[in-house]
Amino acid sequence: MHDFPAGRLAAWATAWLTGRTSYDEALDAVTGDTAHRVSGLPGTDGAVPLGEALSALRGLGERRLRLVLPAPGDVRGLPAVPGLAAAALEAGQAAVGDAVVLVPEPLGPEVLQWTAFGLDGVPPPPPPVEGTLRAASGALDLAVSGSARTLAELDLARWHPEVPELLAGLARPTPSRGLPPDSDPLALSILGRALRVAAVLDLAMADAPGGAVNQAQAARRDAVLRPLSAAVREAVTAAYNALPR
Repeated sequence: MHDFPAGRLAAWATAWLTGRTSYDEALDAVTGDTAHRVSGLPGTDGAVPLGEALSALRGLGERRLRLVLPAPGDVRGLPAVPGLAAAALEAGQAAVGDAVVLVPEPLGPEVLQWTAFGLDGVPPPPPPVEGTLRAASGALDLAVSGSARTLAELDLARWHPEVPELLAGLARPTPSRGLPPDSDPLALSILGRALRVAAVLDLAMADAPGGAVNQAQAARRDAVLRPLSAAVREAVTAAYNALPR
């Protein structure tokens, strides 16, 4: 859960659609070295490059995309479109607009496929209840401190030498480069910390090797780390969806 292409798309597409950044900057920030293609977008035929899809979003009247990170039992923020909830849950993320929802699916290390779900005639979902950046930051700090002992007991560093550096980074500001340059500095800081925690979570929640060697230990690990996962979701969502002041 430490990579959120739907978050990058939501933040940078919004910045371009509202005139805060250039088309080229937005496209480069979202794609990087990966080929992106979009299928199912209204007004397009077949799969099209992401650049063409960005132009199509403007033609559809989009002004803002929001990141939604659904989880089993929690699909708030997703419109009621057939097949959308299942696809977004499988991906763990979606970029939601007023006219379309885009769900990513990696096709190998060099290609990212987006499936578009049109919202023509679909009732909009209730406005998302998004906490403030400061609230998300505080919740993340609290969850990290509450899970520190469990993370230590899992002895992740024994199996994953990158973990100490990731954890050490939580004690110092680590701005992320994944947001537009005019973003709130607090959003940049929160995203940097949240992505580090997410990377540790991916390692901690793995069935092996880790310290959770039996079913009881695995259940305890999952129960303790679940609030940390929820805090990461909240922090990542708040950071990518924050608009500059």
